[in-house]
Amino acid sequence: MLKSVRHGIWLSYSLKFDVKVMKRKIQVIHTGISLVDNAWGGFYRGGTYLLIGPHKSGRTLVGLQYALECAKQKEVCLYFTNMRPKDLMIHAASIDFDLQQYMNQNLIIVVRVAPPVDLYEVPNPDEFLVEYLNDIVTVVDQYQPNKIVFDELTPFIGFRNLSLLQNAFSQTTETIEDSGITSLFILGDPATPLAKQIVDSLAEYSTGIIYLQKNESNMGKAQGGIITITPNVGHTEGQFSANYSIEPYKGVTIEIQPKPGPEIKFDTSKAAKADFKYKSLADIETPVDNLSFSNIYSVNDFNLILNNQIALYKSTGQIFTLVSFRLDEQAESKGLLTVNQLENAIRLATDRKDKICMINNKVMILITKEDSRLVNTLISKVKGNLPYHETDYLAKVMPFISVFNIKVDDTIQNADDIFQKIAVEDKQHENKYGFS
Repeated sequence: MLKSVRHGIWLSYSLKFDVKVMKRKIQVIHTGISLVDNAWGGFYRGGTYLLIGPHKSGRTLVGLQYALECAKQKEVCLYFTNMRPKDLMIHAASIDFDLQQYMNQNLIIVVRVAPPVDLYEVPNPDEFLVEYLNDIVTVVDQYQPNKIVFDELTPFIGFRNLSLLQNAFSQTTETIEDSGITSLFILGDPATPLAKQIVDSLAEYSTGIIYLQKNESNMGKAQGGIITITPNVGHTEGQFSANYSIEPYKGVTIEIQPKPGPEIKFDTSKAAKADFKYKSLADIETPVDNLSFSNIYSVNDFNLILNNQIALYKSTGQIFTLVSFRLDEQAESKGLLTVNQLENAIRLATDRKDKICMINNKVMILITKEDSRLVNTLISKVKGNLPYHETDYLAKVMPFISVFNIKVDDTIQNADDIFQKIAVEDKQHENKYGFS
């Protein structure tokens, strides 16, 4: 029996149930994804996670294993898919997972989602896609599950306006998170710069990211590749990576070192890849950067990060520096540079650990390392990332960019003190460092 929902979402083989979401402290729950469970202890309940990978990398199998673990814990999983239910059942059967059994027990609710094939026939495609994301909340409210899997979200995030996408996605996930529901959104590996920007914009609002890098294996060899888990919020254990393979009747299996410890050594040579287990990427000298994620934060999030950094300074003495790049409005009116172009140049010049926030005509960077040369080095890199490198262009645009840096000291009590210093500096139009 199919039940229709507006804007093309259909419910397939769904049974009624009554589940009350328990209000409790944030806890870590097992996922059925062995690297996540062994390295992080699981997902945070109420967290939002992204699973990213190319076609036939095992994304759906990981999603099914996550749903199976949920059902084994006697919790309800709402599973969104664009597959036919029969195809999803065959997929599950390939890893010895009797999907129908758990559906009959009301532990897995399958929701078939129709992709927006008529997207380019509507007057405003972005607003049309917003309605799709809103419908996720509608269905979740109806069934009140403990966890959801959305396989896959890629057809529904092709926004032209990335700010609108971020707002819609953040509102959707926050509503779900407020109910204590843990989400796993599955996405295709971005193949273009625009697609990567879209994924980056979603990653900013996620708790953590799982990335599958498929090996191009020869015919007859086991499928698989490298799985990497990257924290965004919490999971202070850090980023981890391991080999994985896809095996009949088992699904995605991950090579986990039974007794990890400091004695484990990592060899990046091809000969050693088959023996690689898992190890924190912080300990690897030259990790492969499979997919980089945005380090740009909203004003509210940046304010919170600043306050946390100030508290860390007061308790440990850890110095940090805030650098503010200010773009004169005349630069944009003269067609030389926009604040978005400046932000992009700064993003390319910063380390992933640096935090960036754009407020009006200013781009601020929080640098947690203590090094007097960092500001000058940053300025040099930003210059190199400006849209044009011709001498005449640089001579015209540099006078419109000013830089002011603040190193934390005992006079700073909170983030407002820092913003006040910047406001005073703006009024005085002083350059502590400059591009001129």
